[in-house]
Amino acid sequence: MAAVRGVLLDEYVLVREDGNGNISLQSGAEGLLRRLQYSKLRTGISYGKGVSDQKGTFVKKMATLYSMDCFLLDVSCVDDSLNEILLAWGDDGGSFLYVTCSKDDDLFLKLSNHGWVTVFKCPEGGAVPENLRMMFINKLEELLISLCRFNKAIGDGALTIGYVMKPSREEDFAKRGAFPMCHTQNGLRFVPLTFDLPLASQLQEVDVVLHKATDEIVTIELGSSSEFSYKVCYSKGMQELERYFQDHPDCCVIDPLNNIYPVLDRLKIQKILLGLEDLNTEGRCKIRGPHFLKVDHFNDHSLAEQLSEAKLCLPCIAKPQVACGVTDAHSMAIVFRAEDFRNLSVPLPAIIQEYVDHSSVLFKFYVLGNKVFHAVKISTPNSDVLLSSSEKNGLKPIVFDSLKSLPTAKKDLSGETIQSKDDSPLDIELVKDAANWLKRTLDLTIFGFDVVIQEGSRDHVIVDINYLPSFKEVPNDVAIPAFWDAIRNSYESRKAKLESACSS
Repeated sequence: MAAVRGVLLDEYVLVREDGNGNISLQSGAEGLLRRLQYSKLRTGISYGKGVSDQKGTFVKKMATLYSMDCFLLDVSCVDDSLNEILLAWGDDGGSFLYVTCSKDDDLFLKLSNHGWVTVFKCPEGGAVPENLRMMFINKLEELLISLCRFNKAIGDGALTIGYVMKPSREEDFAKRGAFPMCHTQNGLRFVPLTFDLPLASQLQEVDVVLHKATDEIVTIELGSSSEFSYKVCYSKGMQELERYFQDHPDCCVIDPLNNIYPVLDRLKIQKILLGLEDLNTEGRCKIRGPHFLKVDHFNDHSLAEQLSEAKLCLPCIAKPQVACGVTDAHSMAIVFRAEDFRNLSVPLPAIIQEYVDHSSVLFKFYVLGNKVFHAVKISTPNSDVLLSSSEKNGLKPIVFDSLKSLPTAKKDLSGETIQSKDDSPLDIELVKDAANWLKRTLDLTIFGFDVVIQEGSRDHVIVDINYLPSFKEVPNDVAIPAFWDAIRNSYESRKAKLESACSS
C-alpha cells in the first residue's frame, strides 16, 4: 500500500442540518477544509443521489470555496463513481481515503476492493465497528494526524514535520505551498498540531516540531539587564508543548524555545549586535547595530545627558523592550524634543534607539538555514522630512504601531516592495557575513533582520531581528525549497549532535 494521495469527504461528515432546515458545516469542518485546500493532496466532497437540492447546492458551494472536486457517489454503481473520481484525480498508485460517519458495509467493502481506505467517524463515546480494515476517528480534528499515522505505518520514508502557529500565519504559509501533506522534493511531509487534542499522542507521530511560539505568548516578564532572564507565560496549549519538550530532550525542535528568547528582548538584541564590530575591516563599509539607551522611566531629569552619553541625537525612536508576543510590543514613537519623552505612551521599560537617515529604503534579509535572501522596501523618510511634517503638529512625537502603519513620506508607498538597483549602496557580502555571524550566535534556523544604510557614512545598521518571519517578499519557487532544506538540514544537524552526546 502506498502513501495517501487523495481524500474524499462524505457530505454527512461535513454538513449538518437543524430542525428548521438551516444547513451549516459541522464542528471542525471549516479548519479541516482550509488545511486540505493547501495540502497538495487530491481532495473532494461526495454526496449521494437522495440529497436535497438545498444541501446539494451547499455542498457544491463548499467544494468551490475550498478548491475541491465535488462527486456524486452512487452506491448502486460504485464502480462507475470511482472510475469518475480516478479519471479526475489520476491513478498514480497512491492510496485514497474515504471519510464518512454513515455506516454502509457494502460500500466500504466495494471501496476496499478498489484499494480505498475508509475513515469512519464514530460518535464520541460510541462503539467502534468491528472492521480492522478501517481507520477510526471521533473528531474531524483527528483526521490529519490519523492520515500522518497511516503514512508512517506503511513506511513511506518521509520526515514528518508537526507545526504550531496561529491560524492566520499558518494559512499565509500554506497558501504559498509551504506545508504540503505529501512528499516534498527533499522528503518532508507536514501536519498541523492542534491544542484541541492531547499533544502527546500527536507528537509521537512526528519527527520534527516547527513552531512560532511567539504567537502563543500571553505575558513576558524581563529580568535584569545583567542576567537577561525571562519569565514567558504561554497559552495553555503551548505550556503543554513546552512540558513535552522538557520531558523529551530527544525531541527535535526547530528551534528550541531557549534559542528564541533573545529576539523577545530588544535590549538583549542590541547588546548582541555590539559583537558585529569584529566583522568590520579597514576600507570597507561598517556594519553595526544602532546606538541605544535602555530607560525604565521617561521622566528622568538626566535623560538628555544620558542620550548624549549614548551617542543619541534627536530625533530618536522609542520602542518597548519587549520585542514581540504581546499586544503593545510594536507601539513606538519618533521623538523630536527631549521634554516630550515625559508623557510618552510607549510601554516601559523601553529602548531609545538612534534614528538613522536612510533615504526611505529598507533592506529585509531572511536567513533560511544556509541560504540568505533579501528584498528592498520603502521605509520611513529621513528625519528632516519627519521634522517638517511634525512641525505642523507642534513637534509632537509621531506615535505608531509598526505592524500596522509606518510614518512614510508618501503613505501610498507604505510597505511597497521595490527592486534593488545596480548602483545600490548595499554591500551584500558584508551583510551575508553578518547573517552567518547572527546564525551562529543566535543558533536559529529561520530568522529575519532589517538593514538600513546611513546617509553619508554608509554604515549598514541592523535595526530589527525576528524569528520565523513570513519571507513573503522572496519568490515562492525560491523561498519554499530553501525553507524545506533549512528544516531538513537543521533536523540532521541536531540529531547528529544528540547522537554524539549520547555516545560520548
